[in-house]
Amino acid sequence: MPTGVSLSQAYRRRAPVGRGDIVYPAYWIAAALLIAMTMLRVPMGQPAMITAATLLFIGGGLPHGAYDIALLRRAVSLDRSGLAIAVGGYAGIAMLMAIMWMALPLVALILFLTVAAVHFGEDWPMLDEPLLRFAAGAAIIAAPTIGHPADVSMLFVAMSDARASVIAQIVIAAAPVALLVTAVGIVVAWREGSRSWAAAMAICLLALVILPPVIGFALFFVFLHSPRHLTQTRIMLRDMTLTSWLITGAALSITAILGWWALHLLAASDTAPHLVGQAFQLLASVAVPHLLLSHWLENRQSRLGLPRPMPSTAGTGIT
Repeated sequence: MPTGVSLSQAYRRRAPVGRGDIVYPAYWIAAALLIAMTMLRVPMGQPAMITAATLLFIGGGLPHGAYDIALLRRAVSLDRSGLAIAVGGYAGIAMLMAIMWMALPLVALILFLTVAAVHFGEDWPMLDEPLLRFAAGAAIIAAPTIGHPADVSMLFVAMSDARASVIAQIVIAAAPVALLVTAVGIVVAWREGSRSWAAAMAICLLALVILPPVIGFALFFVFLHSPRHLTQTRIMLRDMTLTSWLITGAALSITAILGWWALHLLAASDTAPHLVGQAFQLLASVAVPHLLLSHWLENRQSRLGLPRPMPSTAGTGIT
């Protein structure tokens, strides 16, 4: 690294409690607020609340994948042509996924749910068994079907087409097993020392069952999932000034939103757009190249003998 901090040194910073245990105070504040609103019977299913939650999970969640190319440049020496190829390939995969939502929406939905389960399972590095990690990731998708099966089915249909109701039924049937396996994962995480994460996930899964699906997802995605990945990224890109880091995340997130909007303008439709459905389609379109690049970088680190980075606020200089 230009500042003299090597990748291996970045990974060897003070280890967190457990393996991957990180929960910021903002999560507990948000969770407490939602619990209070639930107890006071605030109608959180109103359109204004759903719209606010949608804007929150886009604005608060999209930036965590905005540093992929910067991480690639840190891992591989790229000249201008190599960088252009990398950016073009990344954007091309995202565009193919966006086009798939228009041409093959059911296939796109199945791919999105699979990618999401794998990606969310990466939040559980304290679990050594891949099946447990996948189930823990899938539980984020499955939990809302227990309390709000009709809403989840409607959302799947809005994202895809009428056939997506069958996918919703499959997820509903698999939900008890996914949650049971994840409960085992929470116990394992607690015993491994990741007690804040285990407690936070237990509360989050309960919230996903009780709250409207979009609000429960926003709690997880913005306050648990994204901070872990942003912390990892900040460690790896600590040679960037905080201002540059923030501008990069904001600029690339806005570019993704504008690109998505432009693509849909070109493919004008007679049907009114479904805000929540399109928001999830946007996330899916950037999630596929994000997951592919993340896995490639992780495999490369393993080949070089570098341990997987464990996010921690301790010793990172991140607040």
